[in-house]
Amino acid sequence: TVKIVVDGEKLISVGEGNGPINALDQALRKDLGKYSSYIEDLRLADFKVRILTSGTEAVTRVMIESADGKGNRWFTVGVSPNIVDASFQALTDSITWKLLRDGAPAPKTHNRKEGVGA
Repeated sequence: TVKIVVDGEKLISVGEGNGPINALDQALRKDLGKYSSYIEDLRLADFKVRILTSGTEAVTRVMIESADGKGNRWFTVGVSPNIVDASFQALTDSITWKLLRDGAPAPKTHNRKEGVGA
């Protein structure tokens, strides 16, 4: 299950897959509102995990290679003690890169009041 805010709109998606990372990928790309059409041809080409430190507090680095229908390929990285967190970072960066590269419209700016509860 993924809860994200896209251009001020809260979206919740659920995905199933061959393991938790594939399910996370499916849920994340299932509904991005007005940006969904920009990522229809996005696919995960490769997924690599490397443990950067030893012991039970190990830090994990996830490197994702993504591709699109035009043959473009790019790499993104996530780092965290939690493999799902690291994967989420790399996946969202991959989607963000594709949106930027393909000229998706920028989200509306949201003014926030400063102070308590802002």
